[in-house]
Amino acid sequence: MRLRSHIQPPFHRLDRGSKNIPFPNSSSSRAVLESAPTMPGKRSRCSYTRLEVILIVCLVLMISLTVVLLVLHFLAKNTDDCTSNTAEEAKYLVGVGRADCTGPVAQVPLMGYANPDQLGGGLLSRLYSRAFIVAEPEGSRRVVFVSADIGMVSQRVRLEVLKQLRSKYGKLYRQDNVILSGTHTHSGPGGYFQYTLFWITSKGLVRPALSSIVNGIVKSIDIAHENMKRGRLFINRGTVENSQINRSPFSYLANPESERKRYSSNTDKEMVLLKMVDENGHELGLISWFAVHPVSMNNSNHLVNSDNVGYASYLFEQEKNKGKLPGEGSFVAAFASSNLGDVSPNTRGPFCANTGESCDNPQSSCPVGGAAMCMAKGPGNDMFESTRIIGQNLYLKAKELYDKASQEVTGPLSSAHQWVKMSNVSVELNATHTVKTCKPALGHSFAAGTIDGVGAFNFTQGSVEGDPFWDQIRDQLLGVPSNETIACHKPKPILFNTGEMNWPHPWHPDIVDVQIAAIGSLAILAVPGEFTTMSGRRLREAVQREFNSHGTRGMNVVIAGLCNVYTHYITTYEEYQVQRYEAASTIYGPHTLSAYIQLFRGLAKAIALNATQELSPGPEPPLFNVTNLTLLPSLSAENAPANKTFGDVLEEVRPQYREREVAKVTFVGANPRNSAENATEHNFLTVERYSNISSSWHVVLNDASWDTRFYWSKGSRGQSNVTIEWHIPAGTEPGVYRLRYFGHYKKRVSLLRVISVPFEGSSSAFQITAP
Repeated sequence: MRLRSHIQPPFHRLDRGSKNIPFPNSSSSRAVLESAPTMPGKRSRCSYTRLEVILIVCLVLMISLTVVLLVLHFLAKNTDDCTSNTAEEAKYLVGVGRADCTGPVAQVPLMGYANPDQLGGGLLSRLYSRAFIVAEPEGSRRVVFVSADIGMVSQRVRLEVLKQLRSKYGKLYRQDNVILSGTHTHSGPGGYFQYTLFWITSKGLVRPALSSIVNGIVKSIDIAHENMKRGRLFINRGTVENSQINRSPFSYLANPESERKRYSSNTDKEMVLLKMVDENGHELGLISWFAVHPVSMNNSNHLVNSDNVGYASYLFEQEKNKGKLPGEGSFVAAFASSNLGDVSPNTRGPFCANTGESCDNPQSSCPVGGAAMCMAKGPGNDMFESTRIIGQNLYLKAKELYDKASQEVTGPLSSAHQWVKMSNVSVELNATHTVKTCKPALGHSFAAGTIDGVGAFNFTQGSVEGDPFWDQIRDQLLGVPSNETIACHKPKPILFNTGEMNWPHPWHPDIVDVQIAAIGSLAILAVPGEFTTMSGRRLREAVQREFNSHGTRGMNVVIAGLCNVYTHYITTYEEYQVQRYEAASTIYGPHTLSAYIQLFRGLAKAIALNATQELSPGPEPPLFNVTNLTLLPSLSAENAPANKTFGDVLEEVRPQYREREVAKVTFVGANPRNSAENATEHNFLTVERYSNISSSWHVVLNDASWDTRFYWSKGSRGQSNVTIEWHIPAGTEPGVYRLRYFGHYKKRVSLLRVISVPFEGSSSAFQITAP
């Protein structure tokens, strides 16, 4: 080597034949050196001087340093190039936001099962509105998608949200570019509707519940708006297994065999996921769409919670927002609803509660007890475990899709919206046949409920004939359905002719939103109800074909369920003939799906041809002048037991626990509605750990955690108790802990004036020991 020739002179040369001399520091070289004869006054040919060793070490260090510097240089250059490329490729402005929308957790009926006895009695997890805004950096076009942990979005909620957005942002956020979707949890407060039918099981319009939802949605949009930054979107899709069954398989079988053969399952198992990152690759959030009912928590539950999809959001957000309490942190993960109409998470299927035998039959009825005994079971030992199992399945698939998402979403933004008088839509089935939708009506099987939440009395699913007893009661109390309505809904036997009932307000909506938001190659169909599996497939395919026919190919079409206004279910024409629960709840008649397909095709065509401005807006829906009409008991002055005060401990924790045990304490409590009535963002409980380093307590969990439970029980003479449970998970750090309770009680200060007074309580400290 040339380098060797430069440094060789100071060294004594080795013989040319010594090619395999061991390194001087090895044991073999030492043995050779020790045994080799040496000439007087000369050093061994196999040894190096100290100077030679130093120079060799310096040379090695210089070469190593040069290599390291070169590697760092190329890494830095590569990172700069990636950042530059990412910045160039950032097609959108993206913002995400999350805000609490829980509302009152006591005494208010829970929305979903229509069970008048299912009143709120505490809190398992908080409810959140999650907002996502995508905008064009250089233009005014933008799209807002909101997924809220509520049963469904009511027309009242949507109209009040749009009103607030208009007052804050002018024409930036409008009915055409804002989609509001409910996750469809059946364990959230009701009372936020303006149509009379929903007042019956919600005890009217409950202003605190309505305000919490509206304000939470608006706040989540505000947060997303304030945090918009350049970003990129990626889409991915995959199959979710062991998380759903079709709860009306006999209806599904009524669809044409040729159509059914095109699919491997009677449910849609595909999850579609939209990943959001900023221009530097920092994670922002995700939206996942998947068809499953959030009814893992059954109709015996009284704790407000977001059910299986909410648990999936909780797991994903906890993972990404390390070190943050539940509900905190910048990463937002929404698990939104889709065409879930006939899809249940209760994967073990229906069984008779009294005998244990299967009741998977066309009427979902048991030999003893009838339909009221036929209930589906989830995969867990109880509803809490089932909720976690299904939620974890969704989370794990979403995590996989999120990590592997590489298909970028690009292209312009667009949105199309119309208000439609849904009770009078003419549908062209073909060149020679035109049919119409009907005035709203519910059939007898509506009262039978489903295997996820059974109904009452002797109603059964699959009823295509009326019952003289119930028909007579209907006629006396609600009026006789018109011949026109009866004929239009055939073969549905009408139980409630809601389209002809208008006191004190209409019982069902007549004006309905249809809406599509297009984000590049992603088209979100905002449907105003619960499409069944096959209904959703037909709608997606029809919209896909419409886009293709006008030159907009390769669109990813997803259905977002429970959007903008609630209109119950949408079955196929064939499923409608069977008249199980979903068909009896298809309120606009047998051609409802065909009408929606026609309407959504029109929106898709307008988007494809860039002609959305030419769409007729349609008749605007009414906003009824209802401020507060409720049958909820009023909040009056409360009392503590003798010699006790609010927040005092009635039943203390144990001194010591281990993981997987339940720490439990009971306090002198007060009605949790007092906190919601004050419109406070309020934690009812905290789990705190003592730090020996700082000699202080630190909050490790709040009431948004799925490991805590908050129970309220009303006593007599204005007294009530609160019990807090902490289900200590595996892996909990050993140490000293305590449970704290925060509330408000009503205090009478004069004959006509009652005020809310805040208070708190704490358990004794207890030890969690190592397993």
